[in-house]
Amino acid sequence: MKLSSVSALLILDNDGNRVFSKYYNGPFSSDRDAKEFEEAVFKKTKETDFEIVALRGMTVVYRSSVDVLFYVVGDGEENELILSQALNTFFDTISVILKKNVEKKSILNKMGLVMLAADDFIQEGVILECDSDAIVARVCPKSELQEGVAASGMMGSLPITEQTVQQVLQSAREGFKWSLLR
Repeated sequence: MKLSSVSALLILDNDGNRVFSKYYNGPFSSDRDAKEFEEAVFKKTKETDFEIVALRGMTVVYRSSVDVLFYVVGDGEENELILSQALNTFFDTISVILKKNVEKKSILNKMGLVMLAADDFIQEGVILECDSDAIVARVCPKSELQEGVAASGMMGSLPITEQTVQQVLQSAREGFKWSLLR
């Protein structure tokens, strides 16, 4: 039985520059090889509208957000749906960590948590977890997560059993306010 594996996690900015990268296996023996691959990936995905591309015998799935692009790279034989699920899990985890402000500056400011999330999510190329809430719960300090959730009005990110009465009321107020503004 073969475990699903990921060859690389990448976050590149809109100019193709590396914001974050984590290589697990594959033909990336040196930093130069990795940089060349990142340039090729960026060039290939910049000129297509598809979310899945094949490049150098690798399957690449990607997603963009504001000024960054998220990539999950797998072997050419890897299942695209599994890679896509891995990409969605990684993106959702980063989105919660960054309080839905997924842009280059925020990623750089919280790079430590981004790295912890990547390490908790995938180890040695093997996908360990596909539940972004579970990853966030293990990676983020609980006090920071609750502060960020309360400040951004994202109470739905925390299970209701972990919210205080005040947080639940705040969430209800926010929901009511947004329903009136629509």
